[in-house]
Amino acid sequence: MRYTEKIEELLSGYREEMMETVQKWVRIPSVKGEAAPGAPFGEENRRALDTAMADCQRFGLKTQIFDGYAGHADLGEGDTRDALAILAHLDVVPVGDGWTCEPFGAVRENGKIYGRGTSDDKGPAVAALYALRAVKEAGVPLRRKVRFILGCDEECGSSDMAHYKKTGEMPRSGFSPDADYPVINIEKGGCHVRFEGELSKEGLQVLSMQVGERPNVIPGFASALVEGDEETVRLAKEAGERLGFPVEATEGNGAVIIETTGVTGHAAFPSRGRNAIGQMLLVFKELGVQGALLDLAEAVGMTYCGENLGIAMRDGVSGELTGSLDIIRIQQGRVEALMDIRYPVLLHQDAMVDMIRMRLPDMQITVPGSHPPHFVSEHTELVQELLEAYHEVTGGEKRTIAIGGGTYAQSLEEGVAFGALFPGEIEMAHQANEFMTEESIFQNARIFARAIVRLAGKKSEDE
Repeated sequence: MRYTEKIEELLSGYREEMMETVQKWVRIPSVKGEAAPGAPFGEENRRALDTAMADCQRFGLKTQIFDGYAGHADLGEGDTRDALAILAHLDVVPVGDGWTCEPFGAVRENGKIYGRGTSDDKGPAVAALYALRAVKEAGVPLRRKVRFILGCDEECGSSDMAHYKKTGEMPRSGFSPDADYPVINIEKGGCHVRFEGELSKEGLQVLSMQVGERPNVIPGFASALVEGDEETVRLAKEAGERLGFPVEATEGNGAVIIETTGVTGHAAFPSRGRNAIGQMLLVFKELGVQGALLDLAEAVGMTYCGENLGIAMRDGVSGELTGSLDIIRIQQGRVEALMDIRYPVLLHQDAMVDMIRMRLPDMQITVPGSHPPHFVSEHTELVQELLEAYHEVTGGEKRTIAIGGGTYAQSLEEGVAFGALFPGEIEMAHQANEFMTEESIFQNARIFARAIVRLAGKKSEDE
């Protein structure tokens, strides 16, 4: 390619500034907060959006903010529907448990930048911004506009993209750097299933339990208050030994506090974490709980593929179903729990929910939110050019994959997830001590720049 050498030179020169920009963005604690005028997802999310848009303007991109929901930055001219879209998000999940460094400190150490949002999705977003800057400053002639879209509510349902579609103009095709390489052209269907039921007056009496903040984050710690005495403390600790995980229990004033510690993580990959709610349910079962909590312990517990719910399924296109019980509320004799389920393309959601209802006939089962599977043919120009860009930089295999995670790619008619996690790298999204390596951020910028030239550059110039 004619402009490749110039782009590489520019990106190398930006490298230190790129890392400093990641630090600046990560230091804004953009967890969804209370809505305010012009800040529908809280003041910090709006500050993150304003900061990012200011950086886009600094590099000569044409920006616009849409009521604090999202913003875009354009490079080049042309029909927006035909533009190449790059979509990333600035909001992050809550900090959660288990951190040993400052979650919003953006500390650089041993070639890594630590902080909530470094890998999901601020590091990749900054890499995309600097890729756009390099393409612009290299003088690459474009045959189509490139629209860089940044949202503020990806982690809580993507209402930002719904608003953007109503008030802005969404391109037809593009990618989101919010998952794995090489190219993700299939995203499983997803839904949140709510379980509600009355607690039994027989067996162990659970007085209260309030665990979990987001349905897409595996809780790494759980605490519950139950009726009991020193004998309950002893039995709870013995239960943990039998089950193979640590259980803490303390008694006082006729009640016992039980605590379980797991490993937090992303609900799209539940087997990579260890769900503290599931651990607690199994302890309850060992202590003789009855009714709805026993049903949940036996139907969900520490399983991650829906096998005990009767919904386990795998297809050859998108892989297996996964499920993670990530929120539970027990109070005033009732339990309410929310499960995140990612299901294969060939499974029908309504049939799946009917099977859950059959398995748990004494509980009320509802679906407060869902999205269908998403598929883009691997033979499209979009996918093929992205694979070429990835291969040029890394030498990696040109192949497509399916994931359980849902990304902004679903906001596009022809959208895929492209990066930013390389094969063999540790998945840190939603985990304690989240980080992204500086080398990975830099390599992503190189790949994104190649992708932009391939998909938006004039053919006579970029071939």
